[in-house]
Amino acid sequence: MTFDDFEFEPRLADGLDAMGFTKPTPIQAQAIPIILQDRDLIACAQTGTGKTAAYLLPILHKVLLLPEEQRHLTTLVIAPTRELAVQIDQQVEGLAYFTGISSAPVYGGGSGVTWGQQQKALVEGSDIVVATPGRLIALLQMKSINFSHLKHLVLDEADRMLDMGFYDDILRIIGYLPKQRQTLLFSATMPPKIRKLASTILQEPEQITIAISKPAEGILQQVYLANDPQKLPLLKHILKTGDYGSVIIFSSTKDHVKQLEREITRLGFKAKAFHSDLEQPERDALMRDFKNKQLPILIGTDILSRGIDVDGISLVVNFNAPHDPEDYVHRIGRTARAENTGTAITFINERDQRKFASIERLIGREVAKLPLPEALGLGQGPGYHPDRRPAGGPERGRGGPRGKRPGPKSHEGAAKPPVDAPHAEAGPKPPGTGKKRKRSRGRSGGPKAGNGTPPTE
Repeated sequence: MTFDDFEFEPRLADGLDAMGFTKPTPIQAQAIPIILQDRDLIACAQTGTGKTAAYLLPILHKVLLLPEEQRHLTTLVIAPTRELAVQIDQQVEGLAYFTGISSAPVYGGGSGVTWGQQQKALVEGSDIVVATPGRLIALLQMKSINFSHLKHLVLDEADRMLDMGFYDDILRIIGYLPKQRQTLLFSATMPPKIRKLASTILQEPEQITIAISKPAEGILQQVYLANDPQKLPLLKHILKTGDYGSVIIFSSTKDHVKQLEREITRLGFKAKAFHSDLEQPERDALMRDFKNKQLPILIGTDILSRGIDVDGISLVVNFNAPHDPEDYVHRIGRTARAENTGTAITFINERDQRKFASIERLIGREVAKLPLPEALGLGQGPGYHPDRRPAGGPERGRGGPRGKRPGPKSHEGAAKPPVDAPHAEAGPKPPGTGKKRKRSRGRSGGPKAGNGTPPTE
């Protein structure tokens, strides 16, 4: 199949030719015919599969076929983050280059001038508006926006929006829209809350599922078992010895991202943290420098796992394992995009081992566990054994029953040993130790656990 099979309006087809697009991706091949038939759609596909063009192309085609008097704000796309909203708007500009179709991003931050521009786009009617929920609701309260010509509503990254608490906001926005419209819901996962939303706002939708929760085949996935004090020297070793052009490092909290930026910069690398405390011009400048290869290392939280589309990212580092297994798929999906290859490395300490076992169950494979480089003199991380899979699964290369997990007991009331104290030794723990340690009089067993949380968002 090629894009010629869809018989797009000639000006749109010219744009595809100019961009060198000839063959649709699987999500595009399945979604475009349904959208052209004016059917509602639930599409489940991970980031990096071409889903944005899967809904933009048929919508652009249909807008071009509308009579001129109906060319007012025909399409509303709702996205969870300002970065994703800008990215979608840029894709509209590229695909619609020869068509004259107008688009506008609407998102928070910026100056009063930005607010005025966004209000004008909604009131006077750009063909397509791409908005984040919070800013759109603020503008809707002005009661001067005309949605009477709206034909298409798209919810992109719907699961992420619900994770961010936008369920009620989405329903409130929909209350302003015409009931007769085409609604398209795109999501990387399909939890029950997404199905509940779909049953509320869609009418007899078609459903498509494309390779849900499976990382791209071109991603080389690796894991290092490392205590927290071992992670920074290990990261320095990886960055210095590898030939990586663009690198994204993921961490769990905004404060940890800031801390990690300071520590990586002290190591001599050019790196910047991307977080919500930055003003919009600062965020735009960071993304521009990263896309232009002027900034080699970007550090951020999971907001970066879905909010950017940058070609040529060669390495993704999870400084700590994500809490949600689905977030792991989105994080490492920043590399190996558009059938390229890339590397994804995850550092896991003792308390992360069970978390990562859940990730492996989700992706349906075991990820290679690598020993810490001997040249660093760090010993080995928690539970590493060259012939055995660490906590969270059956032993590798052996038959028979599963071995004991070296991690803390999971039943209620069990004492958990202190993990990754900053002053703890970096060497390996004796494997299989199941005996309780004797407590000396007047002391608790073992060193006191300090605040060993890794610097991450």
